[in-house]
Amino acid sequence: MARLEKKQKYDAKLCSFLDTYTKAFLVHADNVGSNQMMLIRKGLRPNSEVLMGKNTMMKRSIREYVKRTGNEEWNALADLLVGNVGVIFTKDELSDVKDIILSYKVPAPARVGSIAPVAVIVPAGPTGMDPSQTSFFQVLNIPTKINKGTVEIVSDVPLVKAGEKVGSSEATLLAKLKISPFSYGLRVVQVYDGGSVYDPKVLDLKDDDLLAAFASGVRNVASVSLALNYPTLASVPHSIINGYKNVLSIALATEYSFPLADKVKEIMKNPGAFAAAAPAASAAPAAAAKVEEKKKEEEEEEDGDYGMSLFD
Repeated sequence: MARLEKKQKYDAKLCSFLDTYTKAFLVHADNVGSNQMMLIRKGLRPNSEVLMGKNTMMKRSIREYVKRTGNEEWNALADLLVGNVGVIFTKDELSDVKDIILSYKVPAPARVGSIAPVAVIVPAGPTGMDPSQTSFFQVLNIPTKINKGTVEIVSDVPLVKAGEKVGSSEATLLAKLKISPFSYGLRVVQVYDGGSVYDPKVLDLKDDDLLAAFASGVRNVASVSLALNYPTLASVPHSIINGYKNVLSIALATEYSFPLADKVKEIMKNPGAFAAAAPAASAAPAAAAKVEEKKKEEEEEEDGDYGMSLFD
């Protein structure tokens, strides 16, 4: 009976979250301790809630909620509940919540048999270990030398690759070197927003990235439109410019002319005059500045003359 009541409370809690929130994160909780989870919950409040539980129970509650309310948007989240996962419901900006989630990571030692989430590299330099400990390095083919009575690693050595299991020798060596190469916390797997599910990398995009992607798409549309001779908003400016170039070419080759072509014809007839005019125009501001500076110096000299000399 107590077990049934517990399930009912969990179902009611999950359904209340589905009623309240429209955004959520699907997170992996591997190697996350209870104390760390408590800190994460505290850091995300008051506008976010962390919900962990059995996948089958969560899926069942979501399916029943969808049937009861007709809100099928949450089905997208239910399909992703696989493995040791949980859901973080939120009302805040998704990018801000993601940063908070990732900030709660704690360093962890390399345990025997654990899967390395990142590559482990032993840095070069003194280890502080006495020469009797060189056997650990020899087993792992790590080049060393004895310097001032201690073992020193000659160069950086990749010890464990990402995705590999940590062996006993690697774990022992890292423990002796007091290196905690891993850090564990909630890992964001998917982002849910109003029925849409997407990769969390999307939240890392900045305004400049979006503008660059948009500009690239516009260029691609314009190129295809011009190649197919099919006018679009993206290709019309290019078509107008290309048309102007064609008309200008005809005007330069014939007696036909128009105002914009007249100026080009004048430049082609007397290019020297326009070439001389350009430096003169650029030199005018510089000359004016020099005159102004000279006047200022003269005024300062006049202000400094008080009618006295060294012999007065």
